[in-house]
Amino acid sequence: MRPGELRHSIELQSFASTPDGMGGSVDVWSTEATVRAAIWPTSASEQKKAAAPTMVATHQIRIWYYAGIKASWRVKFGSRFFSIESIVNHEERNVQMDLLCKEVLS
Repeated sequence: MRPGELRHSIELQSFASTPDGMGGSVDVWSTEATVRAAIWPTSASEQKKAAAPTMVATHQIRIWYYAGIKASWRVKFGSRFFSIESIVNHEERNVQMDLLCKEVLS
């Protein structure tokens, strides 16, 4: 992978539920890291949810290796959010990773 391919800046975010002090909790996403990435769409399909059409697009996001990333995290790219479906450590060399992600568009 050439560094020039990573032309986008993305945020890797983790989910946490924190107590609100009144017996409940507040769900928040916090940024774990901001990294450079290459992003390209792989497929798109239309689904019906609650009788309304919804577009679901899948993307592949390539980044330099990042230890500790989890499939429960999400990717923030500008004002868009991608849920991580799977993580592939390219050739198991701890150099680059491919994140297979899903974006739901209403």
